[in-house]
Amino acid sequence: MISDIRLQHFRSYNDAAFEFGPAVNIIVGPNGSGKTNLLEALLVVAQGSSYRVSDSDLLQFGAEWTRIDAHTNDSALRTMKLRTEAGIKKSFEIDEKQYQRLPAIKRLPVVLFEPDHLHILNGSPEGRRIYIDDILEQTKPGFTSFRKNYKRVLSQRNALLKHHHAHKQDFFPWNLRLSELGAVIHRARTELLDEFTTRIEPLYQELSHSKTEVTLRYESRFPTDTYESQLLHTLETNLQTDVERGFTSYGPHREDFAVFFGDTPAPLIASRGEIRTVTLGLKILELQALQAATGQKPLLLLDDVFSELDGARRRALTAYLTDHQTFLTTTDADIVVKHFTSSTIIPLVEQNIHQEIDIN
Repeated sequence: MISDIRLQHFRSYNDAAFEFGPAVNIIVGPNGSGKTNLLEALLVVAQGSSYRVSDSDLLQFGAEWTRIDAHTNDSALRTMKLRTEAGIKKSFEIDEKQYQRLPAIKRLPVVLFEPDHLHILNGSPEGRRIYIDDILEQTKPGFTSFRKNYKRVLSQRNALLKHHHAHKQDFFPWNLRLSELGAVIHRARTELLDEFTTRIEPLYQELSHSKTEVTLRYESRFPTDTYESQLLHTLETNLQTDVERGFTSYGPHREDFAVFFGDTPAPLIASRGEIRTVTLGLKILELQALQAATGQKPLLLLDDVFSELDGARRRALTAYLTDHQTFLTTTDADIVVKHFTSSTIIPLVEQNIHQEIDIN
């Protein structure tokens, strides 16, 4: 739980401080008032990075440094500092211990629900891959390293594909490593989705008050038990095709998952409300997975999605919010407040200005 936060030269904030309640915090303000920026600051101090922009864009326009200070419920102080001197340099301090990067063990579990997530099912495959891999980074130890290494090896293989003097044997080390890392990522995804698919149907039926049959399917060219060897064989035998295309055609970076109603992909037959119900179900499963993996209740960051749901879905979401510290942005507090018996209202009208604490 985060009890308070102070932002200096962060995005749209010059110097502002906010105190939070232990349950639902309703952040109210017109468009452009900094609601999403405040959620972003919470994510940065909890997880170490933004979901929207690179580190350089976290600074207020024209500023040379930015700083976030936040206290957790055990009175621990978490600080993020970023400065532009001799390049972008970011550091963290937790209870007077310095870190160049926020260690996984020091990260606070977070579930983010923002408007783009309402398009997970009918959006791009890349968006679904990012969505599932972001969950795995918080629930599966070591997955972050495998994900980064896979991207690095894939980038190097793609660069070699564009090299006119490369020979077939030059590709084998990259093919081998890509298939090894790809198998790890593939299995992690299938394990998580297998777990989700056993729970999505009863959850969806509870949320929708229907008897719709719902399943999740991971779509891959290769079976899980022989994934590594089959991917390696395909990379070797389809090398000329990849050279002509200029990119690697096979691997987890080309795979996808889909939601089915019965035997039909949900986006083909589902209404807008049904799609949003499935998405809400996925976010609830994500919340439960993070809590099971970390033993902590995740922070919930809800960026202007409450108004996107109808009354029944708002009530369903509310039932899962009451036991977690939640930060919910809205332009209309009346839509939100009536669903909660206890909440903290945070109006973004005027910022509280303090004497600056130096970045050092």
